[in-house]
Amino acid sequence: MGTDIVERRDDGKVCHLTINRPAVGNTLSLAVIRRVKEHLVALEQEKSISVIVIRGAGTKIFCAGHDLVEVDSNDDPEFFRELEAECCEMMLRMRVQPQIIVAAVDGVATAAGCQLVAAADLAVATRASRFATPGVNIGLWCVTPMVAVSRAIAPKHAMQLLVTGELHSSDYAFRTGLINEIVEDGDLDKRVDELAAKISGKSSYTLALGKKAFYAQLEMTERQAYEYVSEVGVRNMQHHDAKEGIRAFVEKRAPVWVGR
Repeated sequence: MGTDIVERRDDGKVCHLTINRPAVGNTLSLAVIRRVKEHLVALEQEKSISVIVIRGAGTKIFCAGHDLVEVDSNDDPEFFRELEAECCEMMLRMRVQPQIIVAAVDGVATAAGCQLVAAADLAVATRASRFATPGVNIGLWCVTPMVAVSRAIAPKHAMQLLVTGELHSSDYAFRTGLINEIVEDGDLDKRVDELAAKISGKSSYTLALGKKAFYAQLEMTERQAYEYVSEVGVRNMQHHDAKEGIRAFVEKRAPVWVGR
């Protein structure tokens, strides 16, 4: 790895962002949070990128949450307000990002690290990976992780994570819906590359439209959702890529996307 606290590497239509602080558990210092957000803001304008993969450097810890050494060394309430605001903004940015975000988890994901997994659109983890929201163990309720985690898994499972602070297995994370897949240790990169390649082969316009619609309709009543997606569907069908995709299917050939 290089010296940047968040390394970026592009591979075709896939961007890999790596939190590069393995010596301190790839923790989310204020600088790291801002750097991730900077990358995401820049990537929003990069129409050639369809998938963003987020991982932590090394193989033991994906992300151990906030940097507690940094937190402990600050007494200014303004610092805590800034840290919370920046972290929330980064997580919200992941939701509105036009690219599909995949968390590639190899190791422990705790607190805001578990939140990163929950906030990603998809998550693949190695069998040895572990997940927790352990703030309660040190007198801190994991308030911001709670938002993403409670929207990714059932409320009782989320509450169990929050009140016990215990590390849970990748099997538990899969059963509760926190992650999509479990792979054997050593197979993570191969599987994530396969998944990213499959997704990035789709129309970037359709991916961006579909992701936005997916999260928007979740917050609506059923009737409101149907009214909303009907309008989205009309716009989708009128776009070049939908017409090209249908034509390519009929003509039994690969489509040529214009994208977003």
